[in-house]
Amino acid sequence: MLTELRIRNFAIIESLTLPLARGFNVLSGETGAGKSIIVGALGLLLGERASTDLIRTGADRATVEGVFDITDRPEIATVLDERGIDAEESLVVLRREIAAAGRARAWVNGTTVNAGVLAEIGRLLVNLHGQHEAQTLLDGDAQRLILDAFAGATELARGVENAYDTLAATRREIAELRRRRAEAEKRADYLRHVAQEIEGARLVEGEDVRLEDEARRLENAEELRELATGISSAIEGDEDTVLDRLGTVERLLSTIQRIDPTLARLQELYDTAYYNLEALARELAEYESSVELDPARLDEVRRRRDLLFKLTKKYGATLADVLEAGRQARGELDLVESGDLDLRTLVERERSAEQMLQERAAALTATRTAAAERLGRAVDEVLPDLGMPDGRFHAALVPAREIGPTGAELVEFRVSLNVGHEQRPLARVASGGELSRVMLALKTILARLDRVPTLIFDEVDAGIGGRVGLQVGETMRRVASYHQVFAITHLPQIAARGHHHILVAKGARGGVTTADVTVLEGDPRVTEIARMLGGDPESDVSRAHARELLESAAAAPAETVPPTPRATKRSGKRG
Repeated sequence: MLTELRIRNFAIIESLTLPLARGFNVLSGETGAGKSIIVGALGLLLGERASTDLIRTGADRATVEGVFDITDRPEIATVLDERGIDAEESLVVLRREIAAAGRARAWVNGTTVNAGVLAEIGRLLVNLHGQHEAQTLLDGDAQRLILDAFAGATELARGVENAYDTLAATRREIAELRRRRAEAEKRADYLRHVAQEIEGARLVEGEDVRLEDEARRLENAEELRELATGISSAIEGDEDTVLDRLGTVERLLSTIQRIDPTLARLQELYDTAYYNLEALARELAEYESSVELDPARLDEVRRRRDLLFKLTKKYGATLADVLEAGRQARGELDLVESGDLDLRTLVERERSAEQMLQERAAALTATRTAAAERLGRAVDEVLPDLGMPDGRFHAALVPAREIGPTGAELVEFRVSLNVGHEQRPLARVASGGELSRVMLALKTILARLDRVPTLIFDEVDAGIGGRVGLQVGETMRRVASYHQVFAITHLPQIAARGHHHILVAKGARGGVTTADVTVLEGDPRVTEIARMLGGDPESDVSRAHARELLESAAAAPAETVPPTPRATKRSGKRG
């Protein structure tokens, strides 16, 4: 649950700390006092778009911070852990900052995150409902998700979606195979020519390099033989050779070693040089005898090189490209020849996937049908408590033209809010206030299923009053048995039903307008309820009426909630 909301330099708020508790929290105050600003700060904290216009005049940055206790929601700690975010002592702290320079940053438990991750985690912690959020009820996808949640059919729906994806993927494979096969059939003669020409050449990877080397040797065979003979003769020929001169070196070396025995190690170097020169001469002699003057072989190599050159001009810059072109041509030809077998295999897979989709969709339809009846009865029972005694609700299943990723039907919420009127789509018959109350009715029913710990209602009481306001307040109080509920309201009937009452009031600090909050109980709360009733908050009549509202709320069946904090005035400053 949300235990504390801290706002600094946001819109007209300089510094404010909003304390919240378990149960039903209500926030009231004069028009323009800053209630909507607090909701805006909450929206920013939950990942909504940041704007420098939200920074208080004269400040360089605005910050919003929320502290959440997730003791009762260990699965949220698991999600944080998966994202590398620590959740110590079952607390989660979300923080959002907007700088005047235009940069916005966000943190979860001190770890920097982007707005998307902040919003993802925020959705696990808070569900914010207002006039705008109630409009989501008009969306068919939202209605389907609500029915599936009520039916416990979320996994069934996911199974249908997976089956549909499998079928769609198989059909794409079939279409792609048919397309490629048709193209291959059109090009079959050309492909056959390519494959036969390349395969007939019996190419070998790297052959072009080897032929280039061989051609160079054959073209220069006579010169190579002369060079090899010349080097060999210079080393160990008939006269004035390198080895003859080395004999002189050996004699001189022996003399110097007799004078200085420490130079004996030079003999080893001399011997190594002599033997290496002898080996070089032998190698060159053998090489000279191996070099052949073979014009026939040279012609053969040149013809082979010409063939490779022609193929690379036609099919690719390198021999590897030519080989790949041959493989591709052969593969496309194989597609023409073996495509029937592959196609039959895919069609069989398509048939199995289609059957699986039909079976799963049928199971989902049956579950939705039963759940739609139960949901209709449940909402019908709640609507009178929300000021719609003649209201009737129906979750209609409209057959789709074909099974899609969401099943075999569309879900459409229909209502009849007056006697004698037929049921019509919710979007065509409900006003803003009625829509909010239908949303509240659904939330009341889904409260036990919804795992989001905190529900925030922003002026969903628009367009109602009197006895209906009392009923809406009682409904919110019941929802607060399963969730922390935070409602921003103008209605005294709803405010009186809260377990905890917070007043927001406009003031001034340093000549600049700001907002402060006060936790109310006892006589200050009576005064605020009397003010909300529209009379003189100090008159005996208004105060008596206010006490009556508070006493009737206290007399209602008790829920397990902690005691209201002591009434204190909070400037919102941290310290």
